[in-house]
Amino acid sequence: MTFFPLLVTGAGNLVSVLRLILLLPLYSLSVPAAGEPGLWTSQGNGEVKLRMGESGLAAETPLTIHQMFTSAVERFGDCTALSWKEGEQQKILNYRDYYQACRTAAKSFLKLGLERYHGVGILGFNSSEWFISDIGAILAGGFAVGIYTTNSPEACQYVAENCKANVLVVENHKQLQKILQIQDQLPHLKAIVQYKDALKEKRPNVYTWEEFMELGRDEPDAPLDEIIASQKPNQCCTLIYTSGTTGQPKGVMLSHDNLTWTAFAISRHVRLTEATQAQECVVSYLPLSHIAAQMVDIWVTMKVGGATYFAQPDALKGSLVNTLKEVRPTAFMGVPRVWEKMQEKMKSVSAKSSTVRRKVAAWAKDVGLQTNLTKMSQNGAVGRTPLNYRVAKKLVFKKVRKALGLDRCNKCYTGAAPITKDTLEFFLSLDIPVYELYGMSESTGPHTISLPDAFRLTSCGKEIPGCKTKLHNPDEEGNGEICFWGRHVFMGYLNMADKTEEALDSDGWLHSGDLGKHDQNGFLFITGRIKELIITAGGENIPPVPIEDAVKEAVPLISNAMLIGDKRKFLSMLLTIKSQVNGETGTPEDELTPEAVELCKKLGSSATRVSEICGGRDRAIHAAIQEGINRVNEKATSNAQRIQKWVVLDQDFSITGGELGPTMKLKRPVVMKMYKEQIENFYKEVATPSTPDNPLPPK
Repeated sequence: MTFFPLLVTGAGNLVSVLRLILLLPLYSLSVPAAGEPGLWTSQGNGEVKLRMGESGLAAETPLTIHQMFTSAVERFGDCTALSWKEGEQQKILNYRDYYQACRTAAKSFLKLGLERYHGVGILGFNSSEWFISDIGAILAGGFAVGIYTTNSPEACQYVAENCKANVLVVENHKQLQKILQIQDQLPHLKAIVQYKDALKEKRPNVYTWEEFMELGRDEPDAPLDEIIASQKPNQCCTLIYTSGTTGQPKGVMLSHDNLTWTAFAISRHVRLTEATQAQECVVSYLPLSHIAAQMVDIWVTMKVGGATYFAQPDALKGSLVNTLKEVRPTAFMGVPRVWEKMQEKMKSVSAKSSTVRRKVAAWAKDVGLQTNLTKMSQNGAVGRTPLNYRVAKKLVFKKVRKALGLDRCNKCYTGAAPITKDTLEFFLSLDIPVYELYGMSESTGPHTISLPDAFRLTSCGKEIPGCKTKLHNPDEEGNGEICFWGRHVFMGYLNMADKTEEALDSDGWLHSGDLGKHDQNGFLFITGRIKELIITAGGENIPPVPIEDAVKEAVPLISNAMLIGDKRKFLSMLLTIKSQVNGETGTPEDELTPEAVELCKKLGSSATRVSEICGGRDRAIHAAIQEGINRVNEKATSNAQRIQKWVVLDQDFSITGGELGPTMKLKRPVVMKMYKEQIENFYKEVATPSTPDNPLPPK
C-alpha cells in the first residue's frame, strides 16, 4: 500500500519502485520497518532502537537523565553531591540543591534561546558550574558538549558550529578570548557565560555565572517540565567529540540510556556502595570533555549517591596529590601518565632515602609483588596472608598509601591509553593494584573492566555484564578486531552517516579499530590498533606499542618512544628523555627530572639537561640507550621487527607541543609531520643492521 501513490504517478516512478523492491533484501539488515527506529542515526533529533537484553542487567528499564537524577534526589537528597574549595573554605552542594541548581540553569538556557537539539558548549576546568551547565543543557532539551580546554580558537569554532551551539559556557577570561575571536563565525550562538572571575569588560550577550543563574530563577516551571516530559531514553542528550588524532573530530551522540544504563551497569559490576550505607568519594580532575571523566565524575557517582570533589586547575601540574590527601577518595581513575608521574616522583624520593630505608622498601616491594601476583593468579582467593606481607604492609604499604591520599581507596583504575607493565608492577609491589579498563567514547566509556578477583597484568579485564565482545577476522594467534555490543554502544556520529556506517556494521556491532585477543580464561588483551599498525616495505605487520614499551622498560631514562617504519625498509625510533615540566605552561623544559639525573650518574654521565644528551652528545648515555635497544632487538620475533636507527629529540612530547592528545595519547600523524626531517634522515642511506658490535650512531 505504501507504494500505491508512487505507482499512479507515472512510468518513470514505477521503474524506480521496481528497482527499490529488487534491492529491499540488501537493506533488510540495516533498515528497520517503517516508523520503527534503527540501531543507529546520524540525526541530532533522531531516535534509536535500544539493544535490550531478555534478562540480567541488559533488561533493566531504560531511564532518562532526569529520571535517574530525581531518583538520586529522593534517595540521597541530604548527602553531599559536589564539594570544592574557595580559598581555604570547603563548599558543599547536596543532591537536593544540586538538582534545583540544574533546573535553574535549564530555565536560564531556555530564556537565552536554547533550542531543542542544539548544543551548549562548555569550555573550562572541572567545577560545579561545569556539571550544572551540562545537566541543565540536557534538562532543557539541548546537547551537553564538552570542549577541550587545550583547543585552539579554530578547534573550538569547529565543535561549536558542528553542534549548532546556542550558548557557550567558558571558565575565565583566557577561554572567553578564544570564543570572542570566532564569535562572528558562529551563526547559532546567542550568548556566552563566564563561570569564574569577574568579566574584564561588559559586552552584549556575555554573562557572569551569577547573572546567568538569575535569568532563570523566577521563570515558571511548566515550560521546562513539558520539555523534560517529552524526553525519551533513546534520544541524544550528550555529544563527546573525538580528539581528532585522525582527521576532524567526530561528534559522538550519546543517548540518555547510554549514560544512565552504563552508569548503572558499572556501579553494579565494580560493586560500588550506595550512600545509604557508606558514601563513595571521587576526585574530579581529568578533562570532562572526555567520556571517562564524565562517566566517573558525573553519572556513576550520581547513580550511587557519591560525592565528587573538585581538584585545583593545576592538578596535573602537581597539586593533585594534595587534593587526594585532603579528600582520601574511595575510587580513583588515572590515565597512564598520571600513574607514571606518581611512579617517577616516588622513585626520586626513594633515591634520596637512607640506605636502610631503601633496603626495607626493596624488601617490602618484593614481598608485595609476589603476594599480589599469587593473589591475582588465584582470582583474589588467598588463604592466610603471609607474615612477611603483614609486616611489609605495616612498615611500608600503609605509609605509601597515606602519602598518596589513597589510604581509603580500594578501587584504582587506569584507562584511555596503554599503560606499561613496569608501571603496573611498580604499584602492585606497593600493594596498590591498578585495574585496567578499556572502552571508547563510542561505547559510553568502559566495555571491559578488571576487578580485584578478576584481573591479569596488562589485560583490561572482561566485559561488563549485559555487553558482548567478538573478535572480527582473527589471525592464527587469535588476534582480531575487537567489536562491542550492548546498551552502551553510541547512537551514531552527528551529521556523519558515512562515518557511522564505518564504525557500526549492518548487525549493529561497534568496530573499535583495536586489535585484541582473549586468553583461556576470557581476559581481553589489547595487542595493537589497526590504524597504528606499521606495514613495512617488506609487507610485515608490526604493532608499535609493545616495541615502544619494551624500549622504555629497557632504558628507564626514556620518557616517550615512537616507532617509525610504515612503507619503509626498516624500523627506526624517535626517543625523548624524562625532563622537568613548567608548572605554569605544561611545557617540557631542558632540565632532567631528579630520577633521570640519578640514572645518568649510574651510567657514568654528569648530564643534567636534555641538550647535553640529544644528538649523541653524551657518549655514556648514547651507549646505554644502544645497549637497551640491542636487548629489545634480541627478543624481536623477526629481523623486520628490529630497531635499526634512533635519535634523541631535544624536547619531550607534551599536550602543549601538540604531540600528545588531551588524555596523553600519542598523536602519531602529528609527530610524523613535526619531526619529518629527523625521520627522513634515518632513511637517507641504507642501514647496516644494528648489532652489539656495530651500534649505529643516531643521525
